Amino acid sequence: MRVKRLPLGFVFRSRAKEEKAPVVDKTPVTDSKQPRDPQAPKGRPTPKRSEARPQRRSVAHTPTTRKEAAKRQREERRTALERQRQALASGDERYLPVRDKGPVRRFARDFVDSRFNIAQWFLPMAVVILVLSMIQVGSLQSIALLLWLIVIVLIVLDSTVTGFRLKKRLNERFPDENKRGAVAYALMRTLQMRRLRLPKPMVKPGERP
Repeated sequence: MRVKRLPLGFVFRSRAKEEKAPVVDKTPVTDSKQPRDPQAPKGRPTPKRSEARPQRRSVAHTPTTRKEAAKRQREERRTALERQRQALASGDERYLPVRDKGPVRRFARDFVDSRFNIAQWFLPMAVVILVLSMIQVGSLQSIALLLWLIVIVLIVLDSTVTGFRLKKRLNERFPDENKRGAVAYALMRTLQMRRLRLPKPMVKPGERP
């Protein structure tokens, strides 16, 4: 049986055609018209514009270094203190310190601010007594000592009456609220002059809270 020999040129041409055959890309074709977000992970659809904006803002505002984080904390602290200062001047309950928040503390402040207390003149009287005691005159020093004793006794009596009345009003007004420390909070406020009190008084003298 004779084997038919193929021409040598035919063999080389067939191999060259196989090597030059195009490779078919089997990856799925995506829509080229849809823009791709540069921040979107590969293999995931592009997020909507309403979803992408908050993500970009959060990424842009996130501190990258410890120095930037410390700077941001200082700015936030400064902003919080400024809000607190304005709240103390205006009486805005949202930004008041924790010790001044709540209806119980508000009523305690109003109760004190609506009354005349001897303790609110403690600082001016203490300055006068101190000046008298520094004068090297025996009679004036004796008067200063006597005035000091009188002021102390009057403040103790006035504070006792104020604390008793305030406690009674708080029990009537807020029977189910936590009233711990409210009386001491009010008595400490009586030691301050009215114009120097913080938060600022919201009721007039003589007005019923």
